[in-house]
Parts: sequence; C-alpha cells; structure tokens
Amino acid sequence: PFKYLLISSFSSHIPSLVFVDAATGKVVCRNGLLVVRDDPKGDLEFPWGPKPFAEVVDGPLLRNNRQTTDSSALEGSYVGVYFSAHWCPPCRKACTHYFSEMPWLAVPYTDEARRSRLNRLYGIQGIPTLILLDTEGHMITRQGRVEILNDPDCRLFPWHPRPVLELSESNAVQLHEGPCLVLFVDAEEEGELEPAKELIQPIAEKIMAKYKAKEEETPLLFFVAGEDDMSDSLRDYTNLPEAAPLLTILDMSARAKYVKDVEEITPAVVEQFVSDFLAEKLKPEPI
Repeated sequence: PFKYLLISSFSSHIPSLVFVDAATGKVVCRNGLLVVRDDPKGDLEFPWGPKPFAEVVDGPLLRNNRQTTDSSALEGSYVGVYFSAHWCPPCRKACTHYFSEMPWLAVPYTDEARRSRLNRLYGIQGIPTLILLDTEGHMITRQGRVEILNDPDCRLFPWHPRPVLELSESNAVQLHEGPCLVLFVDAEEEGELEPAKELIQPIAEKIMAKYKAKEEETPLLFFVAGEDDMSDSLRDYTNLPEAAPLLTILDMSARAKYVKDVEEITPAVVEQFVSDFLAEKLKPEPI
C-alpha cells in the first residue's frame, strides 16, 4: 500500500524514515524506523497514525522505582514526558538513581513496547528531550528543556510557543528543528529588539493560527537576532553578509538559506517573503 521516496539529506537525524498520507500531505509517523522494527508486517497498528497520549501511556507506572501507580493518575494534569538515554548501560544506572531519588512517574524499563510507542508518538530523534503536554494530553512544546533553562522560576509556565523568539545560546538548538525566519538587526542592548519583534509578530501569529486550525505543526519558526556572539556565529556558519537589517530564512537540515535583499524591511515585505517560501517559489542558496 506504500510508495517510497528516497531522499538524500544533510540532516543530523539520518537515516530517517517518515510516513506521509499521500492524500493530505500530513505526516503519519516521523519515526518510521521504530515502526518497521516493532511492526514489520503492519499487523499490529497499521497505518501507524498518531494516537492519544492517554492511550499510548496506558498501564502501570513506577514511582521511586518501587511503587506502582496507574497512568490514569496523569489525567487532568500538565505532563512532562522526559526521554533519556535508556539504551546505554551507564544511563540505566543514572535512570535508576533518578527514579529512586525523584518523585517522577516512569514507564517500567522492561516495558519496551510502551516506551517504543511513546518514542514513535512524538518522533523522538535525539536525547535528552522533554515534551510538555497540556491537561488534555495535547503537546505544548518539544522544547521543554530549553524553556526550563530560560525560565527556571516558571513564570511563563506552561510555556506555550511564542510567535517570535530572541535568538540566544539556549534556544539556538531550535534552528535545527526546521526552517526558521531570522531577522538580523543592529541591536546590542536589551529592549532594542522589540521593534523588530513587533514588525514580524503579526505575520508569525497568523502562520501559527493557520496551521493550528489544521492541527498541523507550524512550518516556520520566527527569530530576531541582535549584535552578539550568537548572531555572529550564525552569520559565519551560514555565510551571511554583515548587513543589518537582514531578512533570512534558514533551513539547517537542508543546508539551504534564503535572503531577502531589500533596502527597507516592512510587514508587507516579510509577509510576501514568507508566502513565497511556503509556496516553494524561492530559490535556495547553499549554506
């Protein structure tokens, strides 16, 4: 029932196997390699589409590596799902320490089938990863670790995605999650990035709302970057000019960049740039 398309990629997450519904273009499963390993004949869960978190995690959970709690205890709560290095012996010892010292609930290590289903559900490609879910089991963010590092006092909890981020060392990892619009501006002091954020925020909010209504992930993240070491490193890595303001879209996994060369960056310019990118009308330059 499947047709396969082989893609050569410079992504760090290779080899990867992604299943897509040809009729809708929606991703069915991002972690196809685990699917093929666990269900090679498609007898168990074909066509491997996403299922509710409560159904996937259903079963007994461990607390302090001893007590057993039913997964129904998670209902109605915000949930953080932490994926760690369970596949290596040293990490197993670390996890045992975590479970014995922390009041975390954990899927038993011996329940490989349930752990694999959780990996498949969220398309986990790297560890450690912290997924945050709302009280109904819907994903809020894949970047739980970044959010907690940036907000240790949890003032912004539950960390719903913000339309525009200020580029920093802690959130730069998100540049590798997919295509990102980055507006470079001449700003060195705190607060000087606000006009740039206000410029692109309406467009970012519009894109987020559009894809949320379709129950799809936003295809583009939005950043503003000032004059600092992080921005300089990104410019050097992607071979961007030193001009400011500079409007770009960077796709790290495809090693491609798109640069808008205009004298003045206006909301209309940004919106057209984004629209052309999503319609695949722009010609990429190599990074």
